[in-house]
Amino acid sequence: MWVVATAGHVDHGKSTLVRALTGMEPDRWAEERRRGMTIDLGFAWTSLPSGGTVAFVDVPGHERFVPNMLAGVGPVPAALVVVAADEGWMPQSAEHLAALDALGVSYGLLAVTRADLADPGPATARARKEIAATSLGAVEAVPVSAVTGAGLAELRAALVRLAARQPAPAPVAPVRLWVDRSFTIRGSGTVVTGTLGAGRLRVGDELELAGTGEPVRVRGLQSLGVARSEVTAVARVAVNLRGTARDRLTRGDALLSPDRFHRTDLVDVRVAGDPAADLPATLTLHVGSAAVPARVRPLGPDTVRLRLARALPLLVGDRALLRDPGRHHVAGGVTVLDVAPPPLARRGAAAARATVLAGLDGRPDLAGELRRRRLARAEELTRMGVPVDAGPVAGDWLADPEHWRQLAARLVDEVARHARQHPLEPGAPVETLRQRLALPDRALVEALVRPPLRVHAGRVTATSGDALPAPVARAVQRIRDEYGDRPFRAPEADHLADLGLGPREIGAAVRAGALLRLAENVVLLPDAANDAVRVLAGLPQPFTLSAARQALDTTRRVAVPLLELLDRRGLTRRLPDDARVVVSAAP
Repeated sequence: MWVVATAGHVDHGKSTLVRALTGMEPDRWAEERRRGMTIDLGFAWTSLPSGGTVAFVDVPGHERFVPNMLAGVGPVPAALVVVAADEGWMPQSAEHLAALDALGVSYGLLAVTRADLADPGPATARARKEIAATSLGAVEAVPVSAVTGAGLAELRAALVRLAARQPAPAPVAPVRLWVDRSFTIRGSGTVVTGTLGAGRLRVGDELELAGTGEPVRVRGLQSLGVARSEVTAVARVAVNLRGTARDRLTRGDALLSPDRFHRTDLVDVRVAGDPAADLPATLTLHVGSAAVPARVRPLGPDTVRLRLARALPLLVGDRALLRDPGRHHVAGGVTVLDVAPPPLARRGAAAARATVLAGLDGRPDLAGELRRRRLARAEELTRMGVPVDAGPVAGDWLADPEHWRQLAARLVDEVARHARQHPLEPGAPVETLRQRLALPDRALVEALVRPPLRVHAGRVTATSGDALPAPVARAVQRIRDEYGDRPFRAPEADHLADLGLGPREIGAAVRAGALLRLAENVVLLPDAANDAVRVLAGLPQPFTLSAARQALDTTRRVAVPLLELLDRRGLTRRLPDDARVVVSAAP
């Protein structure tokens, strides 16, 4: 179990208490020990009577070092709040508690130190009252003296009970290790440390740097000072990175599972604290170990849009806090509602967006996300922290069911509209339909096609929509009237032109099944091929081109392409001497 040890004053005996519990020195810097105050994050751990281990992130108490304190608080699931019996509740205690509340830390324990110097009762009563009004709720309180050792056994027992209350971590979750230290070890290279809140790290794993997306490889792992091949959350971990310069990572960076997080510099959030309208234009967002300046745009009474100074790997549902460093004031806790929000470009867009955000609670919800986004890629939703448990409609695209039904109805209308505007074209191009429906991918258009629509050669048409334009229909009827008793005679090119049948009109008639095209400007009535087979079957087999031409009462201009068509359809077979035989009767 990892616990953040926090005190609301210079020390309140916090570091002394951690030292007494663990036998380790949490203050790493000589200046900290000289001044008797924690300046930066310290780390220590010890075994519990239950056989488990408790580890502490010792954070600074002085107001000048609140950013360091917040870097240690962010990723840790539980807090040991330290108040001194002889000093009681201090102003900085309130800010530290506000930070824990803003981050939604809900597991905690109160240690009242220096119980050998003053009655711990008043300090305990005040601290428990303050803590009870936050996310920590009612906490167990233990008076203790690090000098005399009184209460240390009781505090260890209370830590066992605190550990038993915490939920099991998710070892299969993606890794997001917020970096709080980065240094170099001779012979090993760059080492970063952080608190692994979820997931699993192994030697040899490939991760990404959150700031740049570049890949890095885990060369070695340590947890609680012991080299390990694998570390599972929740754990304090030191990661030795292969071939990565130390200056590539600083506090506030993160190591990520590849392709599992959405990096964003624009987020919509709910603020629990100061009213959105009263927030300054610029605040600092603290999340994980990162502290990033943010421009604030109020949307609703408790919702704002944040423009971050740099992109962060954020998920829907993340907890963070907004702080005004100038006033040493926690403006409020933040729940991330949307990590890929839409632009607010139109008049009234901000008010409309506030209405949408009012219905969100920060819990990732696939149905809700699809309802708002209408269409989204499964991979993008996963990177936002939204679990995907529905099948795609095309490729990896997911769709809101109602929106998908509306698109299908609109597609039918658009295909009919295109047919009216372009009667001689063989259907509506898929790309044209994609643009008219404002879809991001052609595959979505094809996935929408259902009978009576069909898609062929990049176009969509209706199976019942083959009626010819009136002028073309009249021209085809003229051909039927003129050539009905001479089915194997083809109109000459100039006669086709006189009838108004150019290439586009002939193409439309062929697609509609009203004409059979043998070659350019060589057309017959649609039943000519089957009729020809029946005539040719009556000839002595095999037969020549000349015999076929005479039997069909046609010209070489028609006979040659007609026989080639019958060959392709497998109705006749051409022999080595250019004679043919009928091999299949016409239907």
